[in-house]
Amino acid sequence: MTSETITATAAGTWTLGDLPVNRVGLGAMRLTGSAAFHLGAPSERERSIAVLRRAVELGVNHIDTAAFYFSSLRSANELINSALGGPYPDDLVIVTKVGPHREYSGEWGTAARPDQLRGQVEENLRQLGRDHLDVVNLRRMRQDSIAEHFGALAELREAGLIRHLGVSAVEPRHLAEARAIAPVVCVQNQYGLRGPDPADDVLRVCGEQGIAFVPFYAIAGEAGPEGASTAHDDELLAVARAHDATPAQIRLAWTLHQGPHVLAIPGTGNPDHLAENIAAGALRLTTEEVARLDAVHRAKPSGT
Repeated sequence: MTSETITATAAGTWTLGDLPVNRVGLGAMRLTGSAAFHLGAPSERERSIAVLRRAVELGVNHIDTAAFYFSSLRSANELINSALGGPYPDDLVIVTKVGPHREYSGEWGTAARPDQLRGQVEENLRQLGRDHLDVVNLRRMRQDSIAEHFGALAELREAGLIRHLGVSAVEPRHLAEARAIAPVVCVQNQYGLRGPDPADDVLRVCGEQGIAFVPFYAIAGEAGPEGASTAHDDELLAVARAHDATPAQIRLAWTLHQGPHVLAIPGTGNPDHLAENIAAGALRLTTEEVARLDAVHRAKPSGT
């Protein structure tokens, strides 16, 4: 398949609240280095900026980021602001998340208390050069209840700092808890061919309730923040050969085939990988191929 001529519109669209987005977006985590956070070498600034601008040229209008996405030299939010701000494209939707905290040294600190979330929201606003955030996800940090944290964000939404709210790393009960407080437009959980079991239930509930399901590490799999998975099942490789596609593209295509409410936010700082990821939105798997890959997903080892 020819990646360079395929745009993000090929995957179709979804609406986050009142904000239409193409179903293939861009995750900003890997813009800062060869691997996420401080796990790799810092990125070349101009290359990362070029990736962002090329993404928009190829129809990407949904970028996922966070203030805690930074390496020793690069900040994802600052890169986005430099590449696309002043002013931002009218149709660009920037989604960020709050809850986790990293010290300037790169070490993970204590997760934010509810009363600290406003500071995190304002830090994202400052770094991005915005007067409001399109969508903010509350990333659950193992707490049993998210009501107090989500309620704090709902207040910031009422104050006009946030347009729409989402949740991340949640179970169906947390989603229900949040929806009782304020509308939820998206759920962001780890999910993929080898993703965690609980996400299957969240995926289904989101589909039933018309909420976007936005998986992260859909390509990385078990490797998580360290990079793309190199562990490929025979079935995955066979489907990739049939479509003259890469395994990563098939992972993305399978994810998108899980429902029209599923969005993809593959992260990369590589211009070639960017084009390949966007082109995956044009892949149309057969019913048989989806069933074969579904079986791979169901057969995954427990807890991976």
